Amino acid sequence: MITRRHFLSTSLGALSVSTLPAIEPIKRPGKSRMQLGVAAYSFREYFQWMRDKEQKPKGGRKPWSILDFVDWCGDHNVPGAELTSYFFPKDVDDAYLLEVKRRAYLRGVQIAGTAVGNNFALPKGGKLDEQIAYTKKWIDHSAVMGAPHIRVFAGPQSKEISEEQAVANCLESYQECLDYAAKKGVFLGLENHGGIVAKPDNLIKMVQAAKSPWAGINLDSGNFHTADPYADLAKIAPYAVNVQLKMEIKREGAKSAEASDVKRVIQIMRDANYQGWFTLEFETKEDPFVRVPEICDMLRPLLG
Repeated sequence: MITRRHFLSTSLGALSVSTLPAIEPIKRPGKSRMQLGVAAYSFREYFQWMRDKEQKPKGGRKPWSILDFVDWCGDHNVPGAELTSYFFPKDVDDAYLLEVKRRAYLRGVQIAGTAVGNNFALPKGGKLDEQIAYTKKWIDHSAVMGAPHIRVFAGPQSKEISEEQAVANCLESYQECLDYAAKKGVFLGLENHGGIVAKPDNLIKMVQAAKSPWAGINLDSGNFHTADPYADLAKIAPYAVNVQLKMEIKREGAKSAEASDVKRVIQIMRDANYQGWFTLEFETKEDPFVRVPEICDMLRPLLG
């Protein structure tokens, strides 16, 4: 039997899936069903706050708060709002978080989750400790708001350490945060977000090795830039606890992006019997105030 100490000191890449203290793909009773959500990141250029700094909204628009985004979801019949942490005020406190929870309830909008821009692929020490502490702070914030899920990043590999050590540090940090999140009832979805999880293997192995029922994958349909992104999405789909739709994909070696095959992405999730949020994260250069409602109208019958 592989001990945790031995596992963390050994390359994940050198271990086969069968040797890991693995959790199984998520098994859900009943049939696949998905609910429409929109990520606040879709409107990233219009919020007052961006990563603790004030920004000037694009096009001279009035700056948005997270409360304005919740209202937008209510006005546009969007059931779920992912409230990205970047857009909260720098001095966010429990009173503000409770007001977000209150507003969402009164508008008939569910808080689908939130997100943090962490990096767990750092050398051990003060900087990594700060990332863990920051993630735990947002676990606390999520619990106050009633947000059931946080999408977290593995991170790009630091030049100071090997890929093997970066993966090991990421898993150890992820596990520590999972242990904390379990006490608050918050899922931590490790996202396929480049860096050490640019391909599915490391991501799957880390989630399998995580000893927590609150672990899983935040599946982002546009974040694999491999030869066959759809095949790689199908590999991680059985572990998904949240799904984000991008409107474009970019294959390995391609000079430009191509339109996402939305129906194919949905079918991949149905084949995995996924049940949960299917959240649009709009990133193309078009006006989100025009395109996001149009995409939501397109998605509703497909998800229904």
